[in-house]
Amino acid sequence: MDIQLFIPCFMDQLYPETAFNTVKVLEKAGSRVHYNENQTCCGQPAFNAGYHEEAQSVCSKFLSDFQNEMPIVTPSASCAGFIRNYYDKLFEKSTKLKELKATTEKVFELTDFLVNRLGVTDLGASFEAVVTYHDSCAGLREYKLKNEARTLLSNVRGLELTEMTDTGTCCGFGGTFAVKFESISVAMGDQKCRNASETGADCMVSTDMSCLMHIQGVMNGRGQTMKCLHIADILASGY
Repeated sequence: MDIQLFIPCFMDQLYPETAFNTVKVLEKAGSRVHYNENQTCCGQPAFNAGYHEEAQSVCSKFLSDFQNEMPIVTPSASCAGFIRNYYDKLFEKSTKLKELKATTEKVFELTDFLVNRLGVTDLGASFEAVVTYHDSCAGLREYKLKNEARTLLSNVRGLELTEMTDTGTCCGFGGTFAVKFESISVAMGDQKCRNASETGADCMVSTDMSCLMHIQGVMNGRGQTMKCLHIADILASGY
């Protein structure tokens, strides 16, 4: 299947290896990956900060960058959830409404695309470690992800999944929330890190690198050695 790949702006700038691992995973699953080098951002940061006019400009560019009929796959439940749930609200009085609905309906988060669209649950990956899983707010509440990542992780050779307490509780990142309410954000992240530490896991895994970026920072501040990895990094291991 031919697909279009959307890489979140912060992943492009800070975690390019995860983007390349996403390509590796999709190709292993049998997809032909197309990447539009003109792509930038889905518009979520501006929208969440209340700059809706600026967000419309960024979102309009996204729509123009992904005009063909191929599915759009992204390694970010946050971006996918925003596009699916908020584009129609942002453009509800716009002539772009019909155009955007055709686009938003073909946006898929990576694990959802692999498991529910391609029917792939075993990529032949191997990763010797005990891991715990973080349900991001966007993945769990906006995109409605729950079992897809866990199904994929259960088929990774050498990997043991151990669930932490309150796995679905927010890590405290929330995009601009972490900047505007730093002390609250860090306190929430600290609780997440304590819960993860109690599992004895070597790594924390999620579908959202933005959450993991925040959690890793809190862990580093606490002196924890646990490593945060996007699920694409796990699924690209061992082959």
